[in-house]
Amino acid sequence: MGSSRADKAASHERIVKAAAARIRRDGVEGVGVADLMREAGLTHGGFYRHFDSRDELVAEAVEAALAHGSRRAEAAAQLGGPEALAMAIDAYLSPLHRDKPETGCAVAALPTDIARSSQRARAAYTAQVRRYLDLYAELTPGDDPDDPPLFLAALVGAIALARAVDDPSLSDEILERVARALHRHIQGECAPPAQA
Repeated sequence: MGSSRADKAASHERIVKAAAARIRRDGVEGVGVADLMREAGLTHGGFYRHFDSRDELVAEAVEAALAHGSRRAEAAAQLGGPEALAMAIDAYLSPLHRDKPETGCAVAALPTDIARSSQRARAAYTAQVRRYLDLYAELTPGDDPDDPPLFLAALVGAIALARAVDDPSLSDEILERVARALHRHIQGECAPPAQA
């Protein structure tokens, strides 16, 4: 690859990475081309050397944001079993994840934006939701097919609510109580059946 092609690829990656962070933090409407190009250290005029439209950038940034969040979950899953699930719950429902949406899970940051987005962005989001459901199916104890959607919905909903409320103690309480409830669910699934 020539130097100019390598430079263009590196610039393209910087733009997508900046857009992925901004989309998770500010939503799809929070991505302005001029500000984004400036953040990537490039001129506004150079945008169309990389993308045909803002929608193309948004779709690519959504894909990148979803892939970034997936890597963390997949790494946690390598441990396997209820211990990995417990660690995933604690990491997901942490104040750090709540307070840093730009580096967090795009599934939690973007559901309402994605519902009104392009088919490409919706397809990427759907694929990521399916990956998470498969991952939770591997990690949840027992054979209840309702567990993976329950865990995903509880995690995504809790982090979304904790980010949205303006009361810090309520935000902390949401994270703590949902984490406790999910941990109890895991322990209940792992507990031996009651003696008759």
